[in-house]
Amino acid sequence: MDEIKDKIPDQKELERELNEYLSKKYGDRVKLGVSMLVPKAAFGEEDEGGGGQRKGTSRIRFDMKPEQLEAFLDEFVVKQRRAKEVLATKICTHFNRIRYMEEQKLTDRFDGVGHIKNNIIMIGPTGVGKTYIIKLIAKKLGVPFVKGDATKFSETGYVGGDVEDLVRDLVQEAGGDIELAQYGIIYVDEIDKIASSGNLIGPDVSRSGVQRALLKPMEETEVDLKVPHDPISLMEAIEQYRKTGKRERKKVNTKNILFIVSGAFTGLEEIIKKRLNAQGMGFAADIRSKGESHEYLKHVKAEDLIAYGFESEFVGRLPVIVVFDRLEVDDLYEILRNPNSPIIQGKKRDFKAYGIDLRFEDAALRLLAERAFEEQTGARGLVSAVERALLQFEKRLPSTEIRTLVVTEELVRDPEGTLQRILARPDDPELKERYERSLDEERRIIREGIDRKMENYRRRFGEVLSDHRVDLVVDYVVRRGADLQQAFEEMVRAYKTIRYHEKRFFDRCDLRITFDDGALDRILERVFQEGIHLRRFLEELLETYEHGLRLIHEKIGQDEFILTREAVENPEAYLDRLIREYYAQYS
Repeated sequence: MDEIKDKIPDQKELERELNEYLSKKYGDRVKLGVSMLVPKAAFGEEDEGGGGQRKGTSRIRFDMKPEQLEAFLDEFVVKQRRAKEVLATKICTHFNRIRYMEEQKLTDRFDGVGHIKNNIIMIGPTGVGKTYIIKLIAKKLGVPFVKGDATKFSETGYVGGDVEDLVRDLVQEAGGDIELAQYGIIYVDEIDKIASSGNLIGPDVSRSGVQRALLKPMEETEVDLKVPHDPISLMEAIEQYRKTGKRERKKVNTKNILFIVSGAFTGLEEIIKKRLNAQGMGFAADIRSKGESHEYLKHVKAEDLIAYGFESEFVGRLPVIVVFDRLEVDDLYEILRNPNSPIIQGKKRDFKAYGIDLRFEDAALRLLAERAFEEQTGARGLVSAVERALLQFEKRLPSTEIRTLVVTEELVRDPEGTLQRILARPDDPELKERYERSLDEERRIIREGIDRKMENYRRRFGEVLSDHRVDLVVDYVVRRGADLQQAFEEMVRAYKTIRYHEKRFFDRCDLRITFDDGALDRILERVFQEGIHLRRFLEELLETYEHGLRLIHEKIGQDEFILTREAVENPEAYLDRLIREYYAQYS
């Protein structure tokens, strides 16, 4: 089908070929003239956007509860307890309020008057996970997400063009779905860089001007998707007319778009300290260290942000303030130990691309965290530390037969020396032993993390979980590199699929079968350890039992059957024994 499609000429080629044919047959007396602006609908072609995919708000998780979202963030984000709590609560409330307003049809001529969105300002040093946490939330909720840098706005002026470009980018991220884009999240980083310096003569167009440009989109305005004097927008408008025969102005309403801004806000703590001391609160007379300095940020108020250089109208559009904690060595270590760590999982995938299984010893993770902390760039320092330790291995090992690598404390301290020793003795039994130990250690760490949150997991997944099934999940995460949340969700889907096929068998045969715990465990083992296709396996298994169970039902009238682990492992032998036992008992 694709080959045929590729052979279809475009309009210009078709016009040229037809004119060549007419010229050969009739000479110059006849020539075909075709307008470029023929509506596509005239040719009976399908409307744009066809396909069966869910569109608009049907793709959004409007029903997410704050505690559910916070629990999800706990799986991926280390520390930042207060930030996760506030973000989960206010963002869930934002989308649930939209759902409530639309379900109740609470719109009238005063709609939007005094409407205040839960726009958020995040304060915290670099590398603490501000961007990461918002990306996670957007993906979990199913809303489009775009990120912009406030410093780039100041480079091109204050008329708001760049700000509106973020809204247009949101439509692009939504795959052209304007309805979905109107419920997206726009994230503006480095917002502290557009605070007015306060010592300029005349209008500070590169800073306060950008603040003013953000005011309308953060509240409610309509942004035209077509940019004036932009040739691409002009071409898109012509193409739209060619398809539909109509001139249409597409606009995006920002009423329900959530704006989140963030920055490090260096120096803000001094402003807060002066206010607290002026109020006679006696809050830590002196700032003795950078760590203590950060504590002042937890007392930030709107008036401090205004003193920092933001206009009151701008601060008023950001009613929710979230302060992120600095990351210490222990926090960086926990980030690396987290089964969902994008840094460790990403590096494992880098090596897996060459067929090499990469593992980390716990002592190596601790040393990497200490090295990263020295850089004072938060979690970003972890990426640099890991890259420095493994770059030479990533270069050399793909050209060898070595298929496993354990990152040890010695490797982190002396990468070049360790590489030479591994290349000299790739079959060293000690290397294999340390690899096996690292697997066991990784399983232990993941299992301990699950046990600490077991109450939460049982509340979410209920009867699906058992100790054996948790072990299956842990082993799956270790072997496959899947994130823990994904593994648990796959376990739940597999369990529900099994129960669905029980019901389906009853609907088809009028016979009730139930897989006992042993049978369930064996099926799940085959799914998670052997990677079988579950639906196909169940269909073949139940087809095997259908005739035999019907036969038993016809002879003795039994219509309920319990299938055990043996019934899954060896269905023919189990069924044969079952039939003989029933016949012996009732003959």
